[in-house]
Amino acid sequence: MGFADHPHDKAILSFALPALGTLAADPLVSAVDTAFVGQLGTTALGALGVNAGIFALAFLVFNFLAYGTTPLVATALGDGRRDEAGRLVSAGLLLATVLGVAGTAGLLWLAEPIAAAMGTTEELWAPTLAYLKVRAWAAPAVLLVTVGNGAFRGFGDTRTPLALVLVLNLINLVLDPLLIFVAGWGIAGAAGATVAAQWAGALLFLGALARGPVPLRMPSMVDLTRLLGVGSVLSIRTFALIFTMTVTTSLATRMGKVPIAAHQVASQLWLMFALIVDAFALAGQSLIAEHVGAGRPQVARAIGDRLMVWGLRVGLALAAVVAGLAPLWPRVFNLEPDVTAALYAVLPIVALMQPLNAAVFVWDGVFMGAKAFGTLAWQMVLAAGVTLTCLAAAWTLDGGLVGLWLCMVVLIAARGLGQASWYYGPRSVLPAQVL
Repeated sequence: MGFADHPHDKAILSFALPALGTLAADPLVSAVDTAFVGQLGTTALGALGVNAGIFALAFLVFNFLAYGTTPLVATALGDGRRDEAGRLVSAGLLLATVLGVAGTAGLLWLAEPIAAAMGTTEELWAPTLAYLKVRAWAAPAVLLVTVGNGAFRGFGDTRTPLALVLVLNLINLVLDPLLIFVAGWGIAGAAGATVAAQWAGALLFLGALARGPVPLRMPSMVDLTRLLGVGSVLSIRTFALIFTMTVTTSLATRMGKVPIAAHQVASQLWLMFALIVDAFALAGQSLIAEHVGAGRPQVARAIGDRLMVWGLRVGLALAAVVAGLAPLWPRVFNLEPDVTAALYAVLPIVALMQPLNAAVFVWDGVFMGAKAFGTLAWQMVLAAGVTLTCLAAAWTLDGGLVGLWLCMVVLIAARGLGQASWYYGPRSVLPAQVL
């Protein structure tokens, strides 16, 4: 069957295409920051790279607020429990507010120890702290936007969050040059633009949820406990993933400002293109949870199989784009010659990872839709252990930035092997019969 004649393509594409726009827009905030900060020089770009690792760990560990909300809400709606869906959304918003305020306080209080733990060198110290102490104020807004995205995906609506995230990105795009160059705030201006954009996005999402398809209700302790139960398991998985990536950034930082600057650009390209495939993972979360909740696991399996086809084909296309546009990236990020050389050394790895990323990311969505959260967690912990061993070897053997990125390949490959063993094995909750 081709792209357009599979029985589940319409449902998949109607969900995934708007989600694709949302996911492409999300890392675009960081990519825009990287492009503008790159004009301030390699030191500022290196400081942004340090912060990218810090905030990835600080914020993404709470991704369970989206990844837990989506399948729980979709399952409740699939079974006709609208009030329960509304309470689960409210539970997510309450947790986002509490955790966000705690996150801001923690980042401000521990700013210097965190920067030191990242291996921040003396020349990067001041700009790293300048960015960190401003960006920390976005924590509650980021988590509220995260819940909003998860809730609308659970509703089966990816168009509303796309519109809201585009507004958020437009605000960031306008404010970045104004605060960085016109106001003269430098790298702190990039952080200020992100804070303003994220808070505007949070307010827009809250307004949209208040007018949304399910009534928001005061959550019960049962609702909070369910979301926290899913969250505790997903947080293990997310923390293991982000901790591994943060260690990688920390090692790149210790190599000097040129390697960390190249690593920052490579990471942005990796995320910007790899997360495009995550649109199909999000379709898996919602569609599979809906059919599992309605007692149709065989339909869920058929959708999962089709999602893998879409993901792998898009992953191959993205590999070609990353490699084909190689001459463009140094101009986009205004890189100095030595940073360009360091980037070109790892760019083939970034390109070749795209199909592998695609399989792993789509399976993430399938697992979450099937609510196999525990399986995801232990597989990620095992993969992280293997990768940390690889990173230690790469550092000891002086493998440089290329060695670090080869360990990233090990991370994704180890995850994929674990996921395949579950999906095709006897313990999968999705039966292999295809309709």
